Amino acid sequence: MSKAHKAASIVDAVIEYVKSEIQVVEERDPAIHNKWEVFLYPSFWAILFYRIAHRFYVNKHYFIARAISQFARNQTGIEIHPGAQIGSGFFIDHGSGVVVGETTIIGNNVTLYQGVTLGGTGKEHGKRHPTLGDNVMVSVGAKVLGSFTIGENSKIGAGSVVLNEVPPNCTVVGVPGRIVRYHNCQIPRETMNQVDLPDPVRDDINVLKHADSEITNQLLELKDELKYLKKAMKEKAEA
Repeated sequence: MSKAHKAASIVDAVIEYVKSEIQVVEERDPAIHNKWEVFLYPSFWAILFYRIAHRFYVNKHYFIARAISQFARNQTGIEIHPGAQIGSGFFIDHGSGVVVGETTIIGNNVTLYQGVTLGGTGKEHGKRHPTLGDNVMVSVGAKVLGSFTIGENSKIGAGSVVLNEVPPNCTVVGVPGRIVRYHNCQIPRETMNQVDLPDPVRDDINVLKHADSEITNQLLELKDELKYLKKAMKEKAEA
């Protein structure tokens, strides 16, 4: 393929990306009021530069690919390694502090929020970053660390640290991340609510409070019975 054809191919890809990104942002960000605002989104530019850098990366122009990704990181605060594999409909809301590692694989229609890290756990070679299935949502500040899969339609709660495999259609919260909801909660991308997630710690506290209340009531009943017995014994002694 000639240089002219390669340049035309890149231009076509950029135009297609712009069209699809406008649609994605309109679908998932209620703050947008018109199409032109998309060009003010840091995530728009971060993903655009990633798409360009990735083309250089797969063609083994590693230095150029890394130079583009470093420029994008400096300009947007979003670091996406050019070696990552990212599907269509990818969206980063706000985006500052997002890190996507080299061997990360991201499916279609995935949403990340600010402060998310898709990272490795050490210096191992080969596949060392997570794989995210279609329609996954990773909330603010969550960390997904290691080479395992987050199943499609799953949610990762804000601030969670996920270190193990997550089946499809699940909700994970906490440090370390715990699955708190299973296959009964399919999450279409247009209803990705990152706030109303289960809180297992709060649930455990509520269980303990209920148990404490029952024990307190039983102690009060015993106290009343002791009073009654003491009174009865006193009356019997006086008789």
